[in-house]
Amino acid sequence: MKKTLLATALFLTATPAVSSDDLRAAIQADYDANLEQLFVHLHENPELSFQETETAKRIASELTALGYDVTTQVGRTGVVAVLENGEGPTVLIRADMDALPVDERSGLPYASTATQVNLVGKEMPVMHACGHDVHMTSLVGTARQLMRLKDDWSGTLVLIGQPAEEIISGAKAMIEDGLYERFPKPDYAIGFHVWSPVEAGKVMVPGGLAYSSSDSVDITVRGVGTHGAAPHMGVDPILVASALVVNLQSIVSRSINPLQPGVITVGSFQAGTKNNIIGDTAELKLTVRSDDPDVRTTLLDSIDRVARGTAIAYGVPDDLLPVVTRLPRSTPPMKNDRETADFLRSHLRGNMPDGAVIEAARSGMGAEDFAELISPDLGVKGVYMAVGGTPADELDGVASHHSPFFKVSPEPSVTAGTEAMTLSAMALFKREQ
Repeated sequence: MKKTLLATALFLTATPAVSSDDLRAAIQADYDANLEQLFVHLHENPELSFQETETAKRIASELTALGYDVTTQVGRTGVVAVLENGEGPTVLIRADMDALPVDERSGLPYASTATQVNLVGKEMPVMHACGHDVHMTSLVGTARQLMRLKDDWSGTLVLIGQPAEEIISGAKAMIEDGLYERFPKPDYAIGFHVWSPVEAGKVMVPGGLAYSSSDSVDITVRGVGTHGAAPHMGVDPILVASALVVNLQSIVSRSINPLQPGVITVGSFQAGTKNNIIGDTAELKLTVRSDDPDVRTTLLDSIDRVARGTAIAYGVPDDLLPVVTRLPRSTPPMKNDRETADFLRSHLRGNMPDGAVIEAARSGMGAEDFAELISPDLGVKGVYMAVGGTPADELDGVASHHSPFFKVSPEPSVTAGTEAMTLSAMALFKREQ
C-alpha cells in the first residue's frame, strides 16, 4: 500500500508533459469548431438499439478522418477504432450510441422529431433521453486530443462506439463478436455517463460498486375469457395480474435482507381489448435490480414462486399458470476497480479545476452494461465515471433521464467529459512507466 501511495504521489507531483490549461483550451477550441455541431447532429438524429446504422457511420467517419484504424459492424452496429502508438498498456474508452423510444418535449431548438420502426416493426418516436449524444461527442473529442498528443504517451488506444446499452445487450454482443480477440485486449477500460441531477462539468469517480445488476422479466398471466357482465363464468387475468403487481413487492419487503437493496418494477401492463370483454391474457414487463449476486438470485427465483402462487389463489387452472420468461437482456452489478479509481480520482483532482472532482453519490439502482467489458473473468481493470450535465441554477426540478423533458447543457458536459477521459487515458498509459 505504501509503495502504491508513494508511486501515485510521485506521479502527481511530477511536471506533466502537457499543461492542463493548454489541454482545456484545446478542448474548448475543438468544441467551438467541431464538437458543438457534432452534438447537435447526433441529438437531432437519434436511433434505437441495434439500429444505430447512420450514427455508427458518422462516428466511424469522424474517427477515420482523425487517423484511427476503424472497423464497423462489430456486435451488429458497433464501431471499434485502434491507434497503436508504441510500447505500453492498452486503454479502451467506451461510448454508447443508442437512443430511446421517447417523444421529445424538451423545448430545445434542436429537439428530435425523429421516428424509427423498431425491431418488432412498430414505428416509434426516438430521442436521446439519456445523454448518449454527449458520450459520443466526447469520444470524438477525446480521440482528437489523444491523437494530437500522441508524442506524449505510449501504448495502444482502443475506442468503441457501443450499440444497444439501453436494452442491456450491446456490450455483450461486441464481446461475443470478438472484441477482445479481433482487437487489442485492454488492460484498462474507462468511460463516463452524463448525469442531469449533478452540476454541469462536475466529475465523479466512484470506488467499488457503481451500478446495480439489471434483469428483464416478462410474465404472461393467463385466465379464462368471458363477458364483462358475467365474470363468474371465467377467470379474469387483469385481476390476477393486478394482484401480482402488488404481491411482487412483498419479495423486496419480505424475502431479502432489509439491509440489502433490491427493486422490482413493473414497467408495462398490457391487457384487454374492449370495456365489456374479459380477455384471456395480461402481459407484464419487469425490470429487476440488485447489488448482490445472492440477492439477485433470490429476487428472480421468487418472481416465479409469487406469480404461480398468486394465480393459484385466484383460481387459475393448473394448465394456465403464468409463463415467466427471463430475457437475455441482463448485466451484473458494475464495480469499478477500486485501486484504479482511486488513482484516477487523485490524478483528475490534481489536473482539473479546483472543485471539479466531487464525491460520488448514488441516487438509484441504475444499471450499465459497461460491466460486461470489465467482468472479473476478463482481467480488465475498469473505471466508469459520471459527469454532471445541468447548470447549477437549473438543478431544481431537473427532468430525470428517460423523460421526454430530459436535457443537458452540452458544452460543459462534453468538455468536462473529454478532459476527464483524455487525462485519465494519459495517466493510465504512463502509470506503469
